[in-house]
Amino acid sequence: MDKYSNFEQLKTCEQVGVDYRLRWRLGDSRIAILSIHGGEIEPGTCRIADAIAGSEHTFYALEGLKSEGNSALHITSTGFDEPTALEIVCCSEIIISIHGCAEMNPVVHIGGRDLDLRGRIQDHLREAGFMATDGLNPRFVATNLANICNLCGRGMGVQLEIGRGLRSQMFRDLTPEGRQHPTETFFRFTKAVRDAIEPFADIFVEDTPLEPTD
Repeated sequence: MDKYSNFEQLKTCEQVGVDYRLRWRLGDSRIAILSIHGGEIEPGTCRIADAIAGSEHTFYALEGLKSEGNSALHITSTGFDEPTALEIVCCSEIIISIHGCAEMNPVVHIGGRDLDLRGRIQDHLREAGFMATDGLNPRFVATNLANICNLCGRGMGVQLEIGRGLRSQMFRDLTPEGRQHPTETFFRFTKAVRDAIEPFADIFVEDTPLEPTD
């Protein structure tokens, strides 16, 4: 059971800049890569999301900064309603939400309502040598319409639940210092996802860029 059911509750009890921070960077595409459990909440997910987004796509993260107890900052994907995140996803056509689960197997579980994109990402990850499962674990199917990955303009997105075992292989280790040293596995994983979404990068581009407010 999460301590906070929405962002307003979290904001009331936790101090921005001390306990958590928000970061985002706007891209030209209508693709957004999210890490709503970044920093010390689900270590490594923010670095992964940032690399997948690159300079082309929008990046968003809520990062836990506490020295301990960052799990208290976890807001479930169906209840995550931080205003900037909602503005970003509602202006986007493709959402990929990056999460981390406790599984020690080097696996990534692919969920979300966008079945075609799920399959494409799975194919690219498998071709790159990763164990990628699609909808096999009911905990990670992410098909709820309220899931933040499905709140984009098309009403369907993708969620990647990356096991701790795989995330551990992507960095020297999962400490804050260790995550500053990504491995070949990190670059191979993020490239596979970027390659999977690359054909869609120019499809939804509009003249007016995203402009979420502070």
